[in-house]
Amino acid sequence: MLIRRETPGDVDSVRAVVAAAFAPTQAVPGHGGADGPPVEVRLLDELRADPGWLPELSLVAPAPGGGIAGHVVCTRAHVDAVPVLGLGTLAVHPDHQRRGVGSALVHAVLGAAEALGEPLVALLGDPAYYSRFGFEHSRTYGVTAPEPQWGKYFQVRVFGRPVPPPRGRFSYAAPFSRVDGG
Repeated sequence: MLIRRETPGDVDSVRAVVAAAFAPTQAVPGHGGADGPPVEVRLLDELRADPGWLPELSLVAPAPGGGIAGHVVCTRAHVDAVPVLGLGTLAVHPDHQRRGVGSALVHAVLGAAEALGEPLVALLGDPAYYSRFGFEHSRTYGVTAPEPQWGKYFQVRVFGRPVPPPRGRFSYAAPFSRVDGG
């Protein structure tokens, strides 16, 4: 499966994929519906305008026959003052789910992050899904979640480097705190 960097011409297609992937959450207050697109679309829009946006880590999976099947992005985050990455959103259009698109995107963005020399990537997600990519509970590495109630769902993937990974409180790029679903 081909995974490539997002281009400026992909932005509208990526927004459509994220909206379709998160459409079931639109029934939840704060997740769009009559009020607008899902919160994940608004988050992506704000991330694009943020200094934490890293275009080299915004990747797409082209759909067979044209269009975009899926998208993943990592943005600049920090563990205390140390630069790291936050993964999210990961979105696969419902027509292309359960075909390995999401896995291919995660493998590609992690490979790119490691090649760029990043110390770790953190995310909020299902441990049953993300453990296959080497993610572990953040406390294993002394990384504190932004919200304590996230518990086991806040995970990190540490890359092998000559220096130990940073320890401390994790913080996402600023739009994650501004776009909270409300």
